[in-house]
Amino acid sequence: MIEKIKKAVRDAWVYVWGKTDVDEKAIAVAEEVKRRVKNVKEELKDVGKAVEEVGNQIGDVGDAIVGEKRKGRKNGSKNK
Repeated sequence: MIEKIKKAVRDAWVYVWGKTDVDEKAIAVAEEVKRRVKNVKEELKDVGKAVEEVGNQIGDVGDAIVGEKRKGRKNGSKNK
């Protein structure tokens, strides 16, 4: 009878500790997912800024093809 009680207690102990290990792994995975989501959001903001800058400069390409003078700062050697 005592052996059955010992086995039941041992099985319960393994069951309880087995669940905590799974829970800890789930928490670790959730934290990793949150970290990755944050990094992806930052990268998407950077990509959005880069796309906006490209959009601003597309008009300059058409002007260069037509032959208009370059807008912006003049060369330093000619201004001296």
